[in-house]
Amino acid sequence: MQNRWLGAADVPRGADYDARFTALAQDGQDVHGEASFVAALGVTSVLDAGCGTGRVAIELARRGCDVVGVDLDTAMLNAARQKAPHLPWQESDLATMTLSHPHTPGQRRLFDAIVMAGNVMIFLAPGSEATVVANLAHHLAPGGALVAGFQLRPPGLTLAQYDACTAQAGLQLAERWATWDRQIWYLTSDYAVSVHRRPATV
Repeated sequence: MQNRWLGAADVPRGADYDARFTALAQDGQDVHGEASFVAALGVTSVLDAGCGTGRVAIELARRGCDVVGVDLDTAMLNAARQKAPHLPWQESDLATMTLSHPHTPGQRRLFDAIVMAGNVMIFLAPGSEATVVANLAHHLAPGGALVAGFQLRPPGLTLAQYDACTAQAGLQLAERWATWDRQIWYLTSDYAVSVHRRPATV
């Protein structure tokens, strides 16, 4: 089945997508909550999986992180490239992508953290969630963190389903919050930010 994001005809893309966050920033609101959350983990390398127009990746790079952005939407990636042509952007499906180490060809690149902001998990092609999580886990360094934030609204992906995907990929739940600014998560929360870690040793 098709990726839900690509199949949605009524969602803004490219510059139109960015316009919302530009307006929020001009209104004095913090639009970098995801980047702040990830940076607080003390990581130095980050894969922004489903990076869109690059808002999170660009901010993390500004804060000194070594970042790579991956997305399947050409229009969104074009906007990211226009804003930050110096950063590496790759057009790939998260389920099948392979990122090579920049200095060791043929060796998979590993990251301290992989972030999926912007409801990435609920926009995936139905049935591909476990494959995506497993592929991302293969790009995590030992002890690395997979960070995902998404809405919890029927009939979308549930936390139980997501946790099953992460457990199958060998990841362990480390933290869970209701928002990117770390408000306490409750069973009644309609959004969750989850941090799963790859074991430091196997």
